[in-house]
Amino acid sequence: MIHPHTEIRYINDLKGYGVVAKQMIPKGTVTWVLDELDREFSPEDIQQMEPIYQQILDTYSFRNSAGNHVLCWDHGRYVNHSFNSNCLTTAYDFEIAIRDIYPGEELTDDYGYLNIGAPFRALDEGTKRKTVYPDDLKRYYKVWDRKLWPAFKRIGKVSQPLRHLIRDTRWEHFLDVSAGRQPMESILACYYPGSEEGALTILENGRMMK
Repeated sequence: MIHPHTEIRYINDLKGYGVVAKQMIPKGTVTWVLDELDREFSPEDIQQMEPIYQQILDTYSFRNSAGNHVLCWDHGRYVNHSFNSNCLTTAYDFEIAIRDIYPGEELTDDYGYLNIGAPFRALDEGTKRKTVYPDDLKRYYKVWDRKLWPAFKRIGKVSQPLRHLIRDTRWEHFLDVSAGRQPMESILACYYPGSEEGALTILENGRMMK
């Protein structure tokens, strides 16, 4: 479930629609939680689907560490990519704001940690990275962990509208992590090894984008 103080808006002709904050979302706020209405599809499930459904999943889902596609039931599936994303996923089935997100600002993810099936060249944001690759989690997990930790430490200090979707025992663990009593699990736990295999296949076919 996406943060309740957000809405879908048309961004521009290149991006299409995106998710925008309706009010201030402070750094350390949980912005998305995997909930009971989100659907998970195995590769075998997808192989048995009609092409139209396969295309929808390819566009709107992400792959978890088991290699299954997760389709968000609400407008969380419209969150766009950015190399300077203001949200990051965690090893705990939720995403967090890594800086303050202001009213009217778009919520963004870095698709590099979503185990994409094929590389794609993203919009140029003036960053060194220009292309998102299936194995970006292996390349950048240390960078993302360093960005996550300052935000994680604020989990118990800011309002959490999605708190009720997280079990009490897990929340207590997250508070222990934020206080330094337990180590924060690395974002690398989200990595699906099959992502790298997909990247190698694309290289062999000569279709990797550079």
